[in-house]
Amino acid sequence: MVLSDSAVIGRGLTSPDPLVREAYMMAYDYINYVTVKPGVPLGSAPSRASAALRHAGDELLNRFPIFFRRWPRVFQDVSERTACATLVSILDEHFAPSRRRELAWSAVLSVFVLAGQLALHCQERGMSAVLPQIQECVGSYVERVVCPEIRDRGGWSGFITRFGEKQNLEDQVKRACCWSLLLLCVGILSYFVWTKRKT
Repeated sequence: MVLSDSAVIGRGLTSPDPLVREAYMMAYDYINYVTVKPGVPLGSAPSRASAALRHAGDELLNRFPIFFRRWPRVFQDVSERTACATLVSILDEHFAPSRRRELAWSAVLSVFVLAGQLALHCQERGMSAVLPQIQECVGSYVERVVCPEIRDRGGWSGFITRFGEKQNLEDQVKRACCWSLLLLCVGILSYFVWTKRKT
């Protein structure tokens, strides 16, 4: 995984808890993914959960672009000093105890996507130096709020199942046809070998 130029690896990436390590890895990777400059290779996702996050984030942004047009207004007063506080404030409002039910995977996705939108906003306003702080901030938030909720639900596996890239129907049909053809060929070959041995 390629971290931002001046990124300082936080305690989360070295946590002994794999659930927490994954949360931070997803935070660092996703913000790097959405803020990568054109022409700069980022490489593949460092884990299946990070790949699912990249895929789901792209899909969300492509399917509902109008929803994301409002974030520049929300972030207009953000500075390097207030970026993380603004992010946590919005997330705290979203996850307020009065609004809380069982944590949905879509809510978890929204945490990372919102952080990505803030990171993009900061980058576009010449505040790229704050990106590592945003990465650490969202990782810390997920550690504190999300990880305790998903620990008993199999960790990040549910997120991967829900948001991982699915094979499309055409690929599945091609694969089934290939296996059927292979079995047919093996059957025909076996038949010819069997008939040759009988004669």
